[in-house]
Amino acid sequence: MTLANPRADRVKAVRALAGRPARSRHGQFLVEGPQGVREAVRYAAADVRDVYLTEATAERYPEIVADAAAARLHTHVGTREVLEAMSPDAQGVLAVLRTSSPTLDDALAARPAARSGRPLLVAVLATVRDPGNAGTVIRAADAAGADLVVLAGESVELHNPKVVRSTAGSLFHLPVVSGLTLPDAVAHLRAAGCQVLAADGAGDRDLDDLLDTAGGGQVPDLAASTAWIFGNEAWGLPEEDRALADAVVRVPIRGKAESLNLATAATVCLYASSRAQR
Repeated sequence: MTLANPRADRVKAVRALAGRPARSRHGQFLVEGPQGVREAVRYAAADVRDVYLTEATAERYPEIVADAAAARLHTHVGTREVLEAMSPDAQGVLAVLRTSSPTLDDALAARPAARSGRPLLVAVLATVRDPGNAGTVIRAADAAGADLVVLAGESVELHNPKVVRSTAGSLFHLPVVSGLTLPDAVAHLRAAGCQVLAADGAGDRDLDDLLDTAGGGQVPDLAASTAWIFGNEAWGLPEEDRALADAVVRVPIRGKAESLNLATAATVCLYASSRAQR
């Protein structure tokens, strides 16, 4: 049966998940757009409650329909008006997922066997409030082969729709942990064997210099297990946060730019560690 009433209770309930109160109340969140839904169905099927498509998008993305059927997920076809009422940003494809909240210890213990012989690589966001930046760092961490991401302090809510969209599906590829203070996160990651590096434009260590000496056993060593701390978009890392790190590292700027966007700097640092570790 095709869902045709954009004012139906089901449609209103899905649309309400764009707001944090409904997400908290129901323990559910939205994934909007074909890329995010495709990855959710493939890699997080156990958390998928419902998948919604129009007839046109079901034809355009048969792999989503096939993967959802293989996982025995509830898949619903609605009119374009219904899908737009659920979310104007969904491009005719969305899913409702149950929220999950892994602990940092659980995420570390669940590290895939394929990565168990490699040094750890972790991205820690300290009071990062811009959803686009947070989602982009999660995506970059996934691309660089990081093991997990931590949203510490007063960082943006992980299931904010803008965060989820900005991850482009990477949210379902690696664990993302939230709800810890930065000191607690650092303590757990040190116990797991990580050195802690803070990325800051005023750092006294140069990322290029660390790359040149990686693998030599010096401290810090980019080839070792590493947790990178990235700070707030507007004010960076305050002194008390920098003091938690073993070293404060700057990304060299050779042109006339005053600074790098948070997500760009995080990407450069994560890829530097990824290169050194391999």
